[in-house]
Amino acid sequence: MVETVAIVDYGSGNLRSAEKAFARAAEAGQPATITVTNDAEVVRGADRIVLPGVGAFGDCMAGLSAIDGMVDALTEAVIKRGTPFFGICVGMHLMAEKGFEHGEHRGLGWLPGAVKPLEPSDKTLKIPHMGWNTVQLTDAGFTHPVATTLGADDHAYFVHSYQMQLARPDGPDALLGSTDHGGPVTAIVGRDNMIGTQFHPEKSQAVGLKLITAFLEWRP
Repeated sequence: MVETVAIVDYGSGNLRSAEKAFARAAEAGQPATITVTNDAEVVRGADRIVLPGVGAFGDCMAGLSAIDGMVDALTEAVIKRGTPFFGICVGMHLMAEKGFEHGEHRGLGWLPGAVKPLEPSDKTLKIPHMGWNTVQLTDAGFTHPVATTLGADDHAYFVHSYQMQLARPDGPDALLGSTDHGGPVTAIVGRDNMIGTQFHPEKSQAVGLKLITAFLEWRP
């Protein structure tokens, strides 16, 4: 059966890059129909859901909440039914309880923790953190079917000024991988049927396609 993958359109941008990357991965590996949609019922019924994101936490959460029924559809599909979910950059941030970008804003609350500004120990390092970096997997990451596709020398593309800080990084709401920008920076998180990346797999060329392919094949 060809699965349906819903990429949620809530006005955050970067949708076409994500659509193309997931379509390429589907063509090369696990067949899937990729749909960019702002229809809550399409999202509710999809086999897999992708929440991309570019912009400020509060604006993105407001955009998501403004779509009639979308937050409820996401919660029902991802939390209640266990639909595989992939959050990218701000899409990953929204999985947290709250974010502190231009004030305090409520998130989806799927993972206990908050999104806070990057504060590198080396003050000469620039914010935003932008460019290609390796990802160091945690023990949980090495056993995760999607995260473990990242090799020690693989580089992924980052561009962000904030990071997710999990309340219990060693608990079931697992930190799967980190990168370095004047200290450890959350790069991959996951729990149950959910995974999120701070970096952009759709902009990470072969490394990103490898990760996306693993997500399409994942059976949590």
